[in-house]
Amino acid sequence: MTKTVLGGLSRRMLLATAAALTLAPAAASAQDELNALVWCDHTDPALVEPFEKANNVKVNLKEYEGTGAAISIIEQSRPGDWDVLVIDAVDVPRAIDMDILGEMPADKLPLNDLFPEVRMDATTTKDGKVYAVTEKFGYNTISYDKTKVDPADMEDLSVVWSDKYKGRIALYDYYLPMVGLTAVGIGKKTADLKLDDLPTIKEKLFEMKKVARQASDVVASQTALATGEVDIVVGGGEWLTAGLSAEKPNLDWTIPKQGALRWAQSIGVFKDSEKQDLALKFVQYIVSPEGQARLATSSCYWAMPANAKAGEHLSDQQKTALRWDKQPEYLKNSQLYPVADADMDAAMQDIWTETLQQ
Repeated sequence: MTKTVLGGLSRRMLLATAAALTLAPAAASAQDELNALVWCDHTDPALVEPFEKANNVKVNLKEYEGTGAAISIIEQSRPGDWDVLVIDAVDVPRAIDMDILGEMPADKLPLNDLFPEVRMDATTTKDGKVYAVTEKFGYNTISYDKTKVDPADMEDLSVVWSDKYKGRIALYDYYLPMVGLTAVGIGKKTADLKLDDLPTIKEKLFEMKKVARQASDVVASQTALATGEVDIVVGGGEWLTAGLSAEKPNLDWTIPKQGALRWAQSIGVFKDSEKQDLALKFVQYIVSPEGQARLATSSCYWAMPANAKAGEHLSDQQKTALRWDKQPEYLKNSQLYPVADADMDAAMQDIWTETLQQ
């Protein structure tokens, strides 16, 4: 990891490290404890402590990365060990099919307050029953230092495979958004991607890698941009730069004319939880306007709250960093991650591996 001199960024790294050491699930007998399997943004005390104090409960959090890791943890746990699950929205159907999520009463969730485009009813419901609710969303697009590049150039995605900024670009090292974003850049619909589309996408990925300085994870990419090692991060977005906007106002992000990828995360209650009422109450808190504002500006990463009423609890500076007023056009000009079968997924991973080897 590249060393950084930024106090705020260093604090975020320390918080992320601390989050990795969160507690394993406690025994499922104490009514005043709740066990949640979450992404790092839920480990911020500023988010969790208000719920704990209001309900006289201890929330035991375990952070994971990637749905595969969550499933591995769940399979090694006993029924009832876990109460709440945060999961990539596109993977909710997988969790439903595994029969690990329980139904939640729709009339006790603020579904009508969510941005319509991110309700994701097709993934969070089955047979008319609600099993998860979208809680946060954002974009894989372009982050950049607006004092080092021409912001007008960032409105055209093709600039990232041209020579104009050669050696000044970092690629987000995750195959799914990078394949999807490249598809968007060449005019393809992520929902319609087929194996036959991959050779053309691979060609553009190779061109992108040729002009890039590095391909790296979230922390390394953020650090490289913040310290000036690179001027552009392809695959970045508000989650990479919005949290740094106060101390590093030179960092920015945008959605090019071709569009961007939109990711979303959901939250639900485990079917085998022995604390269904308390778990539901936690979900209700997270998707409430107050909980949503805290989640949107979590120390791990910022992104848009799914509940549109959260705007009443965000400052003007926070809204500006999240591009609150531009969401209608951003939502229209973004596509979801490719949802692939096993063969397509393996093929996408293969071309990304080949890209990294260039």
